Amino acid sequence: MAIVLDHGTSWVIPAASRPLLLCLYSTTGCNPLAQTGRSKLQNKRATLNQQIIKQMRMRAGAENLLRATTNNKVRELVALELSYVNSNLQLLTEQLEGLNSSVEVYQNVQESASIPMIPLGLKETKEVDFSVPFKDFILEHYSEDGSNFEDEIADLMDLRQACRTPSRSEAGIELLATYYSHLSLIESRFFSPSGQMGIFFTWYDSFTGMPVCQQNISLEKASLLFNMGALYTQIGTRCDHQTRVGLENAITAFQKAAGVLTHLKETFTHTPSYDMSPAMLSMLVRLLLAQAQECLYEKTALPGIRNEFLTLVRMAQESAKVADTYEQVHQSMIQTPIKDNVPMFWSSMAQVKISHYRSLAHYFVGIALLDHQLRLSDDEDKQEKALSQLYDMMPGGCAPLDLLRNKEERRQIGKAHFRRAIMGHEEALRAHNLCRHLRKLDVLREILQASHKRTLAKLDENNSEDEFTDYMDAPDIVSKTEQKAEIEMPMSIKVKVKDFFHKLGPLSVFSAKQRWTAPRTVRLYPGGRDLGFMLKGDGPVQVLSLDPLCAAAVSCSSEGDYIVGVKDTDCKWLDVSEVMKLLKDSDETGVDIRVVSMMEGSPPMPNKSATYSGGLSKTYSMICLAFDNSDKVPKNRKVTKKTSFLNWGTKGKSKSVSTLSLPTADYSATLPFNKQRAIFPNSYNDPALY
Repeated sequence: MAIVLDHGTSWVIPAASRPLLLCLYSTTGCNPLAQTGRSKLQNKRATLNQQIIKQMRMRAGAENLLRATTNNKVRELVALELSYVNSNLQLLTEQLEGLNSSVEVYQNVQESASIPMIPLGLKETKEVDFSVPFKDFILEHYSEDGSNFEDEIADLMDLRQACRTPSRSEAGIELLATYYSHLSLIESRFFSPSGQMGIFFTWYDSFTGMPVCQQNISLEKASLLFNMGALYTQIGTRCDHQTRVGLENAITAFQKAAGVLTHLKETFTHTPSYDMSPAMLSMLVRLLLAQAQECLYEKTALPGIRNEFLTLVRMAQESAKVADTYEQVHQSMIQTPIKDNVPMFWSSMAQVKISHYRSLAHYFVGIALLDHQLRLSDDEDKQEKALSQLYDMMPGGCAPLDLLRNKEERRQIGKAHFRRAIMGHEEALRAHNLCRHLRKLDVLREILQASHKRTLAKLDENNSEDEFTDYMDAPDIVSKTEQKAEIEMPMSIKVKVKDFFHKLGPLSVFSAKQRWTAPRTVRLYPGGRDLGFMLKGDGPVQVLSLDPLCAAAVSCSSEGDYIVGVKDTDCKWLDVSEVMKLLKDSDETGVDIRVVSMMEGSPPMPNKSATYSGGLSKTYSMICLAFDNSDKVPKNRKVTKKTSFLNWGTKGKSKSVSTLSLPTADYSATLPFNKQRAIFPNSYNDPALY
């Protein structure tokens, strides 16, 4: 059995190992060590990210020293070193731009006659160790032994590790969606709004390589959505554009990618990573819809373009529609600050496609006017209607029917369209030659040159030596399409998953938002089979109508307590009938039950918090998120707690993005077994953050 990996690499697997292989690939991503084109690109990206971090730390140190010292000699040396570091950063950024411009790696290996598409690269991330923080939280918050959940924590970490290298297929999308669905459960289980877990999520900007480090799990969820959209673009780029099925799959993939990024923009706002900012995401959605529209055009032209008047006019308007969509994309790309983050290759590719498809539109109109004179067998009404919808204003001010019947007028206007098409093809070739990354795409150059030569030949056929009339300008063509690319929300963003920490109990009750007492053992002596209280609920059951003289009340149980265990049986998921059956099975010696009580109130928010953003602009550093109660405020004045503009999370909710807890009081006495509270680094230059 041979297994073919990305880009043709194959392994021969023995038949006995097939079940193990299927299980392995269902829970992991693709092999990160496989020497495929895409894996090499991702490895280079990860290496560049680490080098960028190193240079940024050196730059931060040099800038701090430059501000601190007054010695002129030292300042000169530091300034020289700072210029050297900035030069290195510029070179690394250009190398990263080159990786984002390596679209040929993602194209179909059998593709040889289609213009390349632009995919998105996956965001890189650092490894995260959940084991210690989760075990401590389980012990402190749920009063259970964290070592009993080692397998569950390991499964979660394996799933996250696999998501760093997802396969370029629907299985890869499902893998990311599975982890994304687990994150909602993990957030409810462990991430309390009143405290921090001490887990740092580090993700790198897809375009600049700048790291963003936060304790807020929303960064993890947003970055995962971005990678899901990016993976859809890679799937769409990989499809075979020479078959109808391949084009339909590409259209679906690009539309779903646009849907995922739209969901990201609407759900997570004010993200600290610029590649997920609303402006950048809006531009990316336009780009993906433009590529989907281009695939729709290719799908229309795939069977061949019939040399008929109405067909040529329709294809001209379809081409103009593709050009218009890329014009909108290009206008978004050249806006500040998007143009400083988007690779120049992308902007140049958009310019090439604008000129190319607009030239094709003029070419089709020229063919329709020159090669198809109006005959008695033709439908005048249909041609007149098609021609009237082709222009905003008819050339020369003549009526559409007069233009159709006037052979010389058709000839002059058709040649004008050919001349404008030639100018557009030359502009596309010029833009192609100006970008060094575009010059590497031989397929693109061949397509542009062939289109240019074809238009030149057609113009030469219709030129006459004795023609000295003034040339006229061809009017713009009104864009129109029979099928417009639309945003498609994939159903696979969230999938049904089994909670890794199911043993902790129902999530609606046992979550990070609610505080509980440690389980208490209550000894019951059912006299006359009467327990002295009532139960309700479907897991866990709750104590109601407690008789103050019964054994449960004497043992310090109270109304509202939840029964979490009877004898040696865990009852968190048992309903009333099941719990009553366990209680009735007891004898005269009694039965032990374990109960927990909900605690009133929640621990106070930390007075200070900060966000580490790896050298981003100062607007992302050291934001105070809480009101200091020590400030004197008049009693009649209402104080509103101000939140940082970095607050981001699910839409419609107010969540803190504090990522670095700076404790102002000693809480160690409240931890079990005198456990020392973790001390977090207080400087974004501290290497412990990495």
